[in-house]
Amino acid sequence: MTAVTARGASDGAARTPSLRDRASGILLHPTSLPGPHGNGDLGAEAHAFVDFLGRAGQRWWQMLPIGPPGYGDSPYSAHSAFAGSPLLVDLDALGVAVDDAPPSTSSVDYGAARDFRERHLRRASAAFFAGPPRQRRAFSAFCAREARWLDDFALFQALKRAHGGASWVRWERDVRLRLPSALARARTAHADEIALAKFVQFRFDEQWRALRARCAERGVGLMGDLPIFVAHDSADVWQHRELFELEPDGEPAAVAGVPPDYFSATGQRWGNPLYRWPRMREAGYAWWIERFRAALARFDAVRLDHFIGFVRYWRIPAAEPTAVRGAWLPGPGRELFDRAREALGPLPLVAEDLGAVTPAVTALRRALGFPGTVILQFAFGRDAQAPKFLPHNHFRRQVVYPGTHDNDTLRGWLDDPGGGADATRSTAEAATERARALAYLGLRAEHHGSDDAHGALLRLLLGSVAHTAMVSMQDVLGLGSEARMNRPGQATGNWRWRLEPHAVTPLLEARLLELSRTYGRAP
Repeated sequence: MTAVTARGASDGAARTPSLRDRASGILLHPTSLPGPHGNGDLGAEAHAFVDFLGRAGQRWWQMLPIGPPGYGDSPYSAHSAFAGSPLLVDLDALGVAVDDAPPSTSSVDYGAARDFRERHLRRASAAFFAGPPRQRRAFSAFCAREARWLDDFALFQALKRAHGGASWVRWERDVRLRLPSALARARTAHADEIALAKFVQFRFDEQWRALRARCAERGVGLMGDLPIFVAHDSADVWQHRELFELEPDGEPAAVAGVPPDYFSATGQRWGNPLYRWPRMREAGYAWWIERFRAALARFDAVRLDHFIGFVRYWRIPAAEPTAVRGAWLPGPGRELFDRAREALGPLPLVAEDLGAVTPAVTALRRALGFPGTVILQFAFGRDAQAPKFLPHNHFRRQVVYPGTHDNDTLRGWLDDPGGGADATRSTAEAATERARALAYLGLRAEHHGSDDAHGALLRLLLGSVAHTAMVSMQDVLGLGSEARMNRPGQATGNWRWRLEPHAVTPLLEARLLELSRTYGRAP
């Protein structure tokens, strides 16, 4: 981003888009931004990226979930459905001198980045609480406003640290069961750690609001990502045990996932605890309403991950090692969204309706008026919905992507020979997909790994009738499999890719603007 940071922003302010506007955007998680502190954050590079989007005619910035990442460093396995990630807090804005060597900047080393940032967040917190009381008025107001989730999250973080990072089911019984006397003692014993956790969330909130304001000035909308399920080792499950399918000891009785699919012959066993939907209903879906409220306070639109789970979900007994053995059970359906609309008004949600989509899933999405999702990489293979993903079958109320965060990049997909121990396609399937894609593009076989094929796929996507076209930054840059964000089934080494400091150039900016104008997606 350094190459464009100094060029300034476009003059004037543009309207933030809605999901009914014809527009395009870029998918890039903030941790993938450049920066000196081990991973990208909400600081100067994030603001520079917003300016780049505005100048390049891009009207959306989509992110992955922004909570504190848990198991496998996955943003989809966060320690809270409400908190912001400490990794995203800009240290430079805190005024703390960074006098030790930062982690590597070429890719995210989560362990090193987490340790480095925690040291400096502790110093900033100590200075803040040692300062004059008047500077803590905004902090106190924030804590009061967000107390419903913040108090228990801060205590959860403090207790987790006191237990060496162990899951809450390994804590002493009285705290695990949330006995009031035990919680009162813990709040006293860990007061400093609780204050630190609240300080970090306060600074995250401040910096997020500043970034959101920058987006509004540039006419860029922020699109978030809301996973349907939450992590078992999270403040949410510990705080609301009654809302989840748990054994008496707190372990999951059953877990979430999907049966065998495009990504795995044995399905995907995500491991998240399942909701007790009858209990949710008795409570008026209050927890879900608060979750929607928090997400829509941060984002202009939100991608609702695994939308099919609200119609039916795959219940896997906890003892099963894979997702092959399970059962489909009914989800809450329309009632949840009706209650949320009554409380919050219109819901600018995008339904990620991929996987085992049934007529009931499609009917619910249409009844709610949510745009669906189409994936270009799935259009030429054996996916049951492949015809739906071909551009000549797209609808306006859709969001079109080259792939999801679980897919290879476009260039990696084009170059993948298929086969191999961890491949999701055989050699023959890969060749067939590639041949179909090239025929659809009107290109010869020798172009499959060339700029011609990659560029043609991007133009095909941007030319879709779908209102919203979203392209990952890796695909904008034409990067290969080395830039892939996630490999399902691989527990470590994911989510690490980072944008090179000088990758965003005036030439790239001009090219994107021209494409956006050509296909009617620029402001």
